[in-house]
Amino acid sequence: MSFIAVVPARMASSRLPDKPLVDICGLPMVVRTAQRAAASGADRVLVATDDARIVEAVESHGIEALLTRPDHPSGTDRLAEVAQRLELADDAVLVNVQGDEPLIDPALVDAVAQLLQADEGAAMATCASRLTDAASLFSPSIVKVVCDASGRALYFSRAPIPWARDAFAQQREQLPPELDALHHIGLYAYRAGFLRRFSALPQGPLERWESLEQLRALENGHAIAVHVTATHPPPGVDTPEDLERVRRLCQQEA
Repeated sequence: MSFIAVVPARMASSRLPDKPLVDICGLPMVVRTAQRAAASGADRVLVATDDARIVEAVESHGIEALLTRPDHPSGTDRLAEVAQRLELADDAVLVNVQGDEPLIDPALVDAVAQLLQADEGAAMATCASRLTDAASLFSPSIVKVVCDASGRALYFSRAPIPWARDAFAQQREQLPPELDALHHIGLYAYRAGFLRRFSALPQGPLERWESLEQLRALENGHAIAVHVTATHPPPGVDTPEDLERVRRLCQQEA
């Protein structure tokens, strides 16, 4: 299996200023994320960013960095620039490891890359874990995905999907035991050829309404394979509260 792990990182964050460079147990978050990606089976790991401060921080820890354009609407668009700049072959596989996932499991990175390589009809691969509580299903900050019988994504949404009509008409405090609700994990694998096509596609209404970049692929008829992991991954970092929780978890691992 051969693939490149790319960590897209941008400095702008309304809820957590300078987020990629916040300290987590002595390392900038983006560096810690890149190190987790490097523990996977990736042949190459690099950070793609729009800020020279991130480049400096990453390179000072011996990690490759690429300064990209500042106007990309999503991390996927930033990876498309990476594929173009590196002149990768169309069948080269890249895995997007989001820069605010400093505790990501390296085995999950491998699993997504393997799934894409095994499914020649899919343009992308991603992953999910099963939801176990109603509060998560109804939370708009948790993205859900529903899949077809072959394990490919039908739709992603911040809304509660699938909707258990009869069960939720009775109560919404607990999930029906037979409801197979999936929490989408924002880890993606792509082929370089598809990334080049993706960046040329216009943002459709579903992507704009939901603010979910993967919907651009579905809106244009491209299949997304979904790996369902048995364990829920550790939390990412979006807020100061998330940061403190991840710092505590990191200290426990040390």
